[in-house]
Amino acid sequence: MDTLKMKLQDVIDSRMDEFYDYLRLDSVSTQDRKIPETVEYVKGMLEKTGGEVQVLDDLGGNPVVYGFFPAGKGGNKDKTLLFYNHYDVQPEDPIDEWESAPFEPTVKDDILYCRGVADNKANLMVRLNAIQALLDSEEGLSCNVKFLIEGEEENGSPSLGGYLEKYADLFKSDACIWEFGGKDEDENYVIEAGIKGMAYFDLYVESADVDIHSSIGAVVDNAAWRLTHALASLRNADNQVLVEGFYDDITPPTDFEKEVVARKPFDEEKTKELYGLKHPLITKDLEWTPNEALAFYPTMTICGFISGYTGPGSKTVLPRAASAKLDCRIVPGQDPEKIHKLIRTHLDKNGFEDIKLDLIKAQKAFRSDLKNNFVDIVVESAKKAYGEGTDVVLSPNNAGTGPMYNFDKYLNLPVLSSGCGWANSKAHAPNESVRLKDFFEGTAHMAYLLQDFGK
Repeated sequence: MDTLKMKLQDVIDSRMDEFYDYLRLDSVSTQDRKIPETVEYVKGMLEKTGGEVQVLDDLGGNPVVYGFFPAGKGGNKDKTLLFYNHYDVQPEDPIDEWESAPFEPTVKDDILYCRGVADNKANLMVRLNAIQALLDSEEGLSCNVKFLIEGEEENGSPSLGGYLEKYADLFKSDACIWEFGGKDEDENYVIEAGIKGMAYFDLYVESADVDIHSSIGAVVDNAAWRLTHALASLRNADNQVLVEGFYDDITPPTDFEKEVVARKPFDEEKTKELYGLKHPLITKDLEWTPNEALAFYPTMTICGFISGYTGPGSKTVLPRAASAKLDCRIVPGQDPEKIHKLIRTHLDKNGFEDIKLDLIKAQKAFRSDLKNNFVDIVVESAKKAYGEGTDVVLSPNNAGTGPMYNFDKYLNLPVLSSGCGWANSKAHAPNESVRLKDFFEGTAHMAYLLQDFGK
């Protein structure tokens, strides 16, 4: 182990109790739990590391924490790297599926379990650990470092755009490292240069003022069938979206982006095993590969459906109302507001004018230029950290969603992911975790990246 890695291990060990206390804060933004306490704790963590801190709370929503660490005496004061993180976490439900207390850090077989550890608290900690180790060295930081740590990511980041617009000069940087990342099913370390957007909808319909005895179903429609038919009209059995114009605005991937995706490994059998899939991948009916689907094509997913009686035994009713949750993961070129209009037009055209459709979460997609030199810096520093036993894989974008588009809109910089997650981290699910080995390697990657970025 080289000198830097030995120093990193010392720092990690010395700050583990602090990290555990951070994890114990159940900062669930959708339920307004422990937000002020977590903001204060994050502020203290940055200050303990040696940073200058401002808490921005003048635009509503949960506060945004700004942190700044200047380049050392021999560092490049003209280069600034921005880290984006969030301090809010998902609810712990369903609690009965946890094998340990959700907000009590628990280590078993060198795996650390806790709600929020993978998404996103460990990734903030590895960055602070790397900075402290470099600040304690003779060289110091080779560049300026800034942090933007928000508290509404798990709720769609509704306030973040306003803060980025107003404080664009404060957060101005040359490049950004995103909040997540990690290893895939084959233990490849994946670096992603973008993210899909989202249009998330509530659908609702009523068919009567009250639930009705199901014997009247001979002549009376019910809300459950009504909404089921409406949803079925949106996507066919071959998994193609049938909404007219849905695919029209997609920005075609470049030849280089296609080459990068073609080189990216994908193990279908390991994916099926990881999630316990009971059916073939839906791409078997489509014209594109699984990797192309994850990177370049939008989705339409029913996320939830509620109607009628769902308790034990039987209750024969015609449900008076039905509701559903629908999300569309969109790609560069698509606009969530336009997707909303297209679906509304489709429903009306097909006789479903009574279906209420509300757009409740909207974010555009973003993809960095894969030929930007920042990509090479991130990839090469990862190779130093992970060594010969781990392949470093570049991907044009993640299949998930986050507010990355706003960083391009207001700060105009390349954004790449780097984190300490793994394929079985179970973010948003019970028994969320990171492996301690990945936690150390993620810290090393941040240290090497910070050394290389200022050169």
